[in-house]
Amino acid sequence: MDQPVPISQPPGARAGAARARDRATVPVLAFGGILMAVMQTVVVPLLPDLPRLTGASAGTVSWTVTATLLSGAVLTPVLGRAGDMYGKRRVLIGALALMTAGSVMCALSSDISVLITARALQGAAASVVPVSISILRDELPPERRGSAVALMSSTVGIGAALGLPLAALVVQYADWHTMFWLTAVLGALGVLLAWWAIKESPVREPGRFDVLGACGLAAGLMCLLLGVSQGGQWGWGSPRILGLFLAAVAVFALWWWHQLRAERPLVDLRLVSRPRVGLSHVAALLTGFAFYANTLVTAQLVQAPEATGYGLGLSIVATGLCLLPGGITMLLFSPLSARISAARGPRITLALGAAVIACGYAVRIADSRDLWMIIAGATVVATGTTLAYSALPTLILRAVPAGQTASANGVNVLMRTIGQAISSAAIAAVLVHHSSPVGGVPVPTLHGYLLAFAMAGAVALVACAAALAIPGGAAPDDPRPADGTPRGARERAMEGA
Repeated sequence: MDQPVPISQPPGARAGAARARDRATVPVLAFGGILMAVMQTVVVPLLPDLPRLTGASAGTVSWTVTATLLSGAVLTPVLGRAGDMYGKRRVLIGALALMTAGSVMCALSSDISVLITARALQGAAASVVPVSISILRDELPPERRGSAVALMSSTVGIGAALGLPLAALVVQYADWHTMFWLTAVLGALGVLLAWWAIKESPVREPGRFDVLGACGLAAGLMCLLLGVSQGGQWGWGSPRILGLFLAAVAVFALWWWHQLRAERPLVDLRLVSRPRVGLSHVAALLTGFAFYANTLVTAQLVQAPEATGYGLGLSIVATGLCLLPGGITMLLFSPLSARISAARGPRITLALGAAVIACGYAVRIADSRDLWMIIAGATVVATGTTLAYSALPTLILRAVPAGQTASANGVNVLMRTIGQAISSAAIAAVLVHHSSPVGGVPVPTLHGYLLAFAMAGAVALVACAAALAIPGGAAPDDPRPADGTPRGARERAMEGA
């Protein structure tokens, strides 16, 4: 009996499929970045109602945000280093899968302990952006890389601006579990698209993974960020908070000593000590501080009751729509950021972005009563954030060897996260200190909001100065041959021939 002859795909069809996957690389990676930001934002509209829905206290419910912050801060540099060593595509898909699993857990349960655990799993998605930027460096030719990296960096703000109104609409008109089912479906789609479109980067940094360094970094960051995030609730002078800060100092001192002596450290501190890298990380921390105040304060300001004399009493849905123009602006301005970086260099783009952020806060100080001025000021801050966030990874890519791009960008994202955590604590302290009772409930005064804007604007100016202090220089080794073809592209083309 004759055996059926397998039908092989013609070479032209295989080549066409390969080209389609190559064209989809940037959109798929950007989709993953937007998903990550959406996942971090969707729980915000739920926070006022979660105590009633779960039977937990308000302090316990706040851990649905804190757990994501802590796990993201810890896992971002760790997964970045793992991507450099074991494969960036593998780490990217794993992070998206953990994020999706967290959504499924949230959709299936109303138990607060399960929700906190699930949100901690979702924190792994914070590594999506730095790992994706590293993939773009390895796979794209130089003429496409700048705009792609700028878009990837902007996905953080785009996703946040989209996630808040989306979550608010679902929470207002449907069961709150529906929101997590929706994000689970989107996450599963992201995993499938990444599996189909993203090729494994051939650029690797061989060696043994620094387990002790990873544990030390995790312990130090947990002590630091837990102290910063809970200081307002536990009391900044309480023994628990002081003990956490002292433990963070001790752990980081030992970790630093170990990293300098490790053969293959988790974070190359000698590389970080170079001004081009170190000042980029400082600028990331300051920019993260300045950026986060915009979203945090705007949301509270427009929802303040009209009895305050300045509040607009907007719903959470309307609040999200107020932030939406900023997200659209970030999408539109990311190509401009790439062109400025190509023409003037990324440090000029970063300095310009920080200066624009400061101008945005000047607008907020000038008028925070009229809705259109509030939206205009928030959009100007978002524009500056686009320029700054798009320039930061380009600075890192130009300053570190190809084999360390994911881990170095992971540290840069970590510095942004720390800046955001410090911003949240500082803004909360200012607003609590400048509050007055309205209907028997303490509400921040307009003066407190203006002080918060002034503080964020001042930090943005310091970030501008740090950016201008970054020395220039040529990019280190590029993972592509002289003809500009990504390493591994020839091998893939030969496989498809």
